[in-house]
Amino acid sequence: VQYVESGGGLVQPGGSLRLSCAASGFPFTSAIMTWHRQPPGKAREWVATMFPAGRTFYSDSVKGRFTIERDDDQHTLFLQMDNLVPDATAVYYCQEASTPTWGQGTQVTVAS
Repeated sequence: VQYVESGGGLVQPGGSLRLSCAASGFPFTSAIMTWHRQPPGKAREWVATMFPAGRTFYSDSVKGRFTIERDDDQHTLFLQMDNLVPDATAVYYCQEASTPTWGQGTQVTVAS
């Protein structure tokens, strides 16, 4: 199982970023996929989940501003992040819900 996250960077408050996660080593099309993040000095926390049929769930802190998407043909998971706030600063990770493996993550910094 392997995840390669990308798309992070420095963005001003109110800006947008689109994260990508290239996943391999498991049947992506039937996988429950998730995004998590780890703010500096804090524990990793759940952000969003997407089921194979398309149903999505979000943490209260990102609901209405983040959108989880997937491209099953490319085995890629996305996280569209809009109206970013400084509290979104974190390393972002994707994961298949039933596996313990983590990728290297991608750093998102929201600052003016």
